Amino acid sequence: MPLSFLYRLQHVQLPIRVVEPEEVRRVSVLLATGLIEAEIVPLKVNAPYVSPRLATVFRITEEGRAEIVKMGDIPKLVETTLHFGRGLRLL
Repeated sequence: MPLSFLYRLQHVQLPIRVVEPEEVRRVSVLLATGLIEAEIVPLKVNAPYVSPRLATVFRITEEGRAEIVKMGDIPKLVETTLHFGRGLRLL
Protein backbone atom coordinates (compact mmCIF):
# COMPACT_ATOMS: atom_id res chain seq x y z
CA MET A 1 0.00 0.00 0.00
CA PRO A 2 1.57 3.30 -1.04
CA LEU A 3 0.35 5.24 2.02
CA SER A 4 1.94 2.80 4.45
CA PHE A 5 5.13 3.12 2.40
CA LEU A 6 4.83 6.92 2.72
CA TYR A 7 4.43 6.51 6.47
CA ARG A 8 7.60 4.40 6.61
CA LEU A 9 9.51 6.94 4.52
CA GLN A 10 9.12 9.57 7.21
CA HIS A 11 11.26 7.41 9.52
CA VAL A 12 14.29 7.05 7.24
CA GLN A 13 16.99 9.51 6.29
CA LEU A 14 16.36 10.73 2.77
CA PRO A 15 17.41 10.43 0.04
CA ILE A 16 17.13 6.67 -0.26
CA ARG A 17 17.35 4.32 -3.21
CA VAL A 18 14.71 1.67 -3.76
CA VAL A 19 15.24 -1.33 -6.03
CA GLU A 20 12.52 -3.85 -5.13
CA PRO A 21 9.95 -3.85 -7.97
CA GLU A 22 6.93 -3.60 -5.64
CA GLU A 23 8.46 -0.70 -3.75
CA VAL A 24 9.44 1.04 -6.99
CA ARG A 25 5.76 0.82 -7.97
CA ARG A 26 4.80 2.41 -4.65
CA VAL A 27 7.29 5.20 -5.25
CA SER A 28 5.75 5.66 -8.71
CA VAL A 29 2.26 6.09 -7.24
CA LEU A 30 3.43 8.49 -4.53
CA LEU A 31 5.38 10.50 -7.10
CA ALA A 32 2.41 10.67 -9.48
CA THR A 33 0.13 11.92 -6.69
CA GLY A 34 2.63 14.58 -5.60
CA LEU A 35 3.25 13.17 -2.14
CA ILE A 36 7.00 12.73 -2.65
CA GLU A 37 9.79 14.02 -4.86
CA ALA A 38 11.60 11.13 -6.49
CA GLU A 39 13.30 9.95 -9.64
CA ILE A 40 12.79 6.58 -11.30
CA VAL A 41 15.37 5.47 -13.83
CA PRO A 42 15.80 2.31 -15.87
CA LEU A 43 18.93 0.30 -15.23
CA LYS A 44 21.02 -1.36 -17.86
CA VAL A 45 21.52 -4.79 -16.35
CA ASN A 46 22.29 -8.16 -17.81
CA ALA A 47 21.48 -10.28 -14.77
CA PRO A 48 17.93 -11.70 -14.78
CA TYR A 49 17.47 -11.36 -11.01
CA VAL A 50 18.22 -7.61 -10.87
CA SER A 51 15.38 -5.11 -10.90
CA PRO A 52 15.26 -3.18 -14.19
CA ARG A 53 14.41 0.09 -12.39
CA LEU A 54 15.85 2.14 -9.56
CA ALA A 55 13.96 4.80 -7.63
CA THR A 56 15.56 7.52 -5.55
CA VAL A 57 13.26 9.27 -3.07
CA PHE A 58 14.52 12.76 -2.30
CA ARG A 59 11.87 14.14 0.04
CA ILE A 60 8.28 14.02 1.25
CA THR A 61 6.33 17.02 -0.03
CA GLU A 62 4.10 19.25 2.08
CA GLU A 63 1.12 17.40 0.61
CA GLY A 64 2.73 14.12 1.66
CA ARG A 65 3.28 15.36 5.19
CA ALA A 66 -0.35 16.52 5.35
CA GLU A 67 -1.44 13.04 4.26
CA ILE A 68 0.67 11.49 7.01
CA VAL A 69 -1.01 13.76 9.56
CA LYS A 70 -4.42 12.68 8.24
CA MET A 71 -3.44 9.04 8.64
CA GLY A 72 -2.69 9.66 12.30
CA ASP A 73 -0.61 7.29 14.40
CA ILE A 74 -0.63 3.99 12.54
CA PRO A 75 0.22 1.20 14.98
CA LYS A 76 2.79 -0.89 13.11
CA LEU A 77 0.59 -1.07 10.04
CA VAL A 78 3.03 -3.17 8.09
CA GLU A 79 5.80 -5.36 9.41
CA THR A 80 7.69 -5.44 6.12
CA THR A 81 11.06 -4.00 5.28
CA LEU A 82 12.37 -1.40 2.90
CA HIS A 83 14.99 -2.88 0.61
CA PHE A 84 17.87 -0.75 -0.53
CA GLY A 85 20.59 -1.29 -3.07
CA ARG A 86 23.60 -3.38 -2.12
CA GLY A 87 21.55 -5.62 0.19
CA LEU A 88 20.83 -2.98 2.84
CA ARG A 89 17.46 -3.19 4.57
CA LEU A 90 15.41 -1.06 6.90
CA LEU A 91 13.22 -2.99 9.29
